[in-house]
Amino acid sequence: MKPLTPQADDRHRDPDPYQRLAALGLELPPPPTPIANFRTAVQDGDIVFLSGQGPTREDGTLHIGKVGDAVSAQEAYRHARLTGLNLLSVMHDVLGDLRRVRRVVKIFGMVNATADFADHSAVIDGCSDLFCEVFGEAGQHSRTAMGVGSLPRLITVEIEAVIAVR
Repeated sequence: MKPLTPQADDRHRDPDPYQRLAALGLELPPPPTPIANFRTAVQDGDIVFLSGQGPTREDGTLHIGKVGDAVSAQEAYRHARLTGLNLLSVMHDVLGDLRRVRRVVKIFGMVNATADFADHSAVIDGCSDLFCEVFGEAGQHSRTAMGVGSLPRLITVEIEAVIAVR
């Protein structure tokens, strides 16, 4: 059985997260600022808890709307991917280096959806897929994906994460 955490030798074989981002044609945006009384991340030992982030574009505008109504599942997948990029930006800001991420432990994704929408997991895959592309095996995580009646500022998705660091 394969170990859950990469061994030291495995880290040297894989391209680093910044190389993977560049290969995907992505750049880290500036880290989002909190919209209320909370921190974007809190570290306790080798675990970092990332507060929920949304699909904020680099210019500060938001993707808003109800998934299953004005927003398709495919659009919301892209919004979740952007949210994942924002989470990576927070990780970089807090840690100083994405290479310190040992493992993405868990993500919790919420989709602002109509009552009859049923593809929450497919939407949150936007973030999950990005984390796996950027961190390889260390990006595979446990996850919750659920629908909610609304989210702050009417954003389409909100995702939080827990990561283990070196």
